Amino acid sequence: MNPTTAALRAGLARGRTEVRQTLTNAADLWNYFFPTLIFLVVMFFMKDAKVPGTGFSLGSRTLPSVIGMGIAFALVTLAMLLAVDREDGTLLRAKAIPNGMFGYLIGKIVLLSGMIVIGEVFVLVPSLIMLDGISINWFTFAWVLVLGLVATLPIGAVVGSLFENPRNAGVVMLPMMGLAAISGIFYPISSMPEWLQGVAQVFPVYWLGLGMRSAMLPDSLSAVEIGESWRHLETFGVLAAWAVVGLVVAPMVMRKMARRESGSNVAARRERALQRVT
Repeated sequence: MNPTTAALRAGLARGRTEVRQTLTNAADLWNYFFPTLIFLVVMFFMKDAKVPGTGFSLGSRTLPSVIGMGIAFALVTLAMLLAVDREDGTLLRAKAIPNGMFGYLIGKIVLLSGMIVIGEVFVLVPSLIMLDGISINWFTFAWVLVLGLVATLPIGAVVGSLFENPRNAGVVMLPMMGLAAISGIFYPISSMPEWLQGVAQVFPVYWLGLGMRSAMLPDSLSAVEIGESWRHLETFGVLAAWAVVGLVVAPMVMRKMARRESGSNVAARRERALQRVT
């Protein structure tokens, strides 16, 4: 077995193990349930409101956007995990193994993909019971989900490689929250200023929300979108562009970051962490 295949198999096995561990860890289970509870409460109170110009529930219209946002926020989680593993020496150990960085990245992609799927199920199942008007096109749902993960996770790896301190990696949450606010998650983007619509359409958050709305809402709801269309081709194109950029840039950035890793750097970061605690 060549080293690349061995690293791939090791990464897949590690990812599956870590996904199972999240289902037995109280903190991880809390991270699944708490955001889900917040979104379910918000959508419950929105279900009697109507999308402007229609009789369709605003809560039902918000559900697919929440699903799309959950996929986009995977990049924040990966960035923070990468920064933590860099501080505690996990990446240095991976670097010492042939193709270890490749196996490490595969493991994290499997872990985050599994976490996203589990989290989406936790949101989707009670929402389908609570909300009316949702009808899922599973083919569209599947390709938006897969392409969305490919578009966002490599960017998360790039961002995480830029931070030595996991506490600093958390700052990426602020721009992500800003993008969520302008990307039509809770209100149709077509009602926003045109310049803000243009900014939102540069990033994958908007397109993930749009793609999920096209998979879960009736075609009549496309009338409140930009161009009064679900714009499947544009959705595929933008997400694919982000995926290509991420898959090209992420390995280069991670290789450069790995070359800088050494035992002395890890020891210095641990010392700084201990100083912060004491």
